[in-house]
Amino acid sequence: MTGTDAEEIVHDYHQAWTSGDVDRAMTHVADEIVCRAPGIDLRGKEAYREFIASFAPSLTGIADIAAFADGDRVALFYYPQTAATSIAPAAECFTLRDGVITESVLLFDRLSFGPPEDAQ
Repeated sequence: MTGTDAEEIVHDYHQAWTSGDVDRAMTHVADEIVCRAPGIDLRGKEAYREFIASFAPSLTGIADIAAFADGDRVALFYYPQTAATSIAPAAECFTLRDGVITESVLLFDRLSFGPPEDAQ
């Protein structure tokens, strides 16, 4: 797989889930996907779907920063915008095999996406 093919797959996946089309996003994900996210390792497509589907509705926007591809690996850097924050960056490094995402390493600050603390 060329970097261009992998990048196109990841961009379609990313555009799909960030616009709420989790079903389309999951067409790019292997049944045996492994996702390493802050505080949790997810194994399998259903666990990953549940994780993505639970966060997607909270998005109010998305701001892309950069993407890098090297063969079957693609890294995305972006700002997932929610009611809680629009300035907390996230990064994902995807590995693809046979045209589907088999691994995702996801980095973000969990506290930034939680409910805001009450002002006192």
